[in-house]
Formats: sequence, C-alpha cells, structure tokens
Amino acid sequence: MYRGYIFSRPFLGERVPQHVQNLVIRNYCQIKSLHYLLSATEYAFQDSFIIFKNVINNLQDIDGVVCYSLFQLPEDKILRKEIINKIIKNKKSIHFACENLAIINEEDKEIIENMWAVKQTLPNCINSIDT
Repeated sequence: MYRGYIFSRPFLGERVPQHVQNLVIRNYCQIKSLHYLLSATEYAFQDSFIIFKNVINNLQDIDGVVCYSLFQLPEDKILRKEIINKIIKNKKSIHFACENLAIINEEDKEIIENMWAVKQTLPNCINSIDT
C-alpha cells in the first residue's frame, strides 16, 4: 500500500490543483500496479513538511509514498536527504508520479539530486540570457 502525498500550495513556482495531483498519482499507481491509499495533503504554510514528516514517521504501516512531483520534496538539501535516507533505511520506496521516477535504493538518490540541481540552476541560466 502506498500513501499519496500532495500539496495545497505552489512549489517551485508551479501550482497544481489538488484534484489534479490526486488524478496523476492514482493513474501512476494504476500503471505501476501499486495499491493507492488516499493522499495526505501538506499544509499551505511555506516550507511546511509537517504532514510529510508524519507520513514518513509511519512507514511501518505502508510500502512507501507516491508524491505528485519530485519537486515537492524540501528544497533544503540536508532535509531532503534525511527524508530519503529514512525511507531507504526502512526498506520502503518513494515515487514521483510526474517524473515517473522512484527511489528504492542508494543508487537512485543520485538521479534525484541531479534533477534537483538542474531545476534550481535553470532559472538562473534563463535570467542570464535575458540580460
């Protein structure tokens, strides 16, 4: 069983309605043959991960988490790595529906961090072209 995880606030400049996030997660789970549990919805407060941490602290009851997007993870690299390490340590997985990716083991972490680096660098590249 996999718990969905969605946002009720924008992330990295993107805003996606909650019902759309749930549809994408449900579709991802269907394609991957994952048993989908209703999504936990994060609070709207900026940089809040209270609900996400609660889901992670209750991993014993589920097989993993399916997030709408990789970019809903904390922007803070240390916090992001702590969360991912806890998931791997507990032999669980975390999936990202939009990106069609999953972190299942240590090797998968590098791909995720590379994608975060590109996403955070890209706006700076675009801004430098405009000047």
